[in-house]
Amino acid sequence: MKRSLINRVIREAMDFFSAQNFRLPPFAFYRRADWEAHRADAKEIFDVKLGWDITGFGREDFDKVGLTLFTLRNGGPGYVKPYAEKIMMVKEDQVTLLHHHWKKREDIIVRGGGNLLIELYHVDPADSRILDGEFAIRVDGMERRMRTGETLRLTPGESVCFEPCHAHRFYAEKGKGTALVGEVSMVNDDSTDNAFLDGAVRFDPVDEDEPPEFIPAADYEKFLGPLV
Repeated sequence: MKRSLINRVIREAMDFFSAQNFRLPPFAFYRRADWEAHRADAKEIFDVKLGWDITGFGREDFDKVGLTLFTLRNGGPGYVKPYAEKIMMVKEDQVTLLHHHWKKREDIIVRGGGNLLIELYHVDPADSRILDGEFAIRVDGMERRMRTGETLRLTPGESVCFEPCHAHRFYAEKGKGTALVGEVSMVNDDSTDNAFLDGAVRFDPVDEDEPPEFIPAADYEKFLGPLV
């Protein structure tokens, strides 16, 4: 993924979140000089990887396969928070590839914008094996029966809870606009707790074709040096 694309997508996401009246924290807008000035106060941000996360899942076709996230809060070693929260910009027909988590339980919430389509699969989380038949999910606290491979449609205000046995592939519904999607979950560790059934790469190698305008969380150490 090119750095110029990452810069462009972050600017686009800033505009989208603002248009949806979702306000990001001040550090979302920090440039390199701002991080250097606030470095001594930002240990938690660096340690638990709060901030921007732009991924194309290794497919090099971001408009078709990709996701834009901002991690707002998280826990981790040395921190007592048992929870995490993200906000996402999900474009029409821009696919987040099929995956589940070994540990994390999460709520996916459509907070505004367009509708979210989620293809659901029941899996054995021990070996990521897809299981046939019906299974239960909870949409806004109400049980719903699904079949492996069936698509769940969430409109703004609706949410679903995923357990580790729920593999999911999602994208915004065509013709309904970009979806503003929240995630509230247990502590998030994208380095160790993603099982991709589509053979995806969680963090893309980056072609540094221009300097970073805003530094994604995965690149803090790369551009700011040791963070201790």
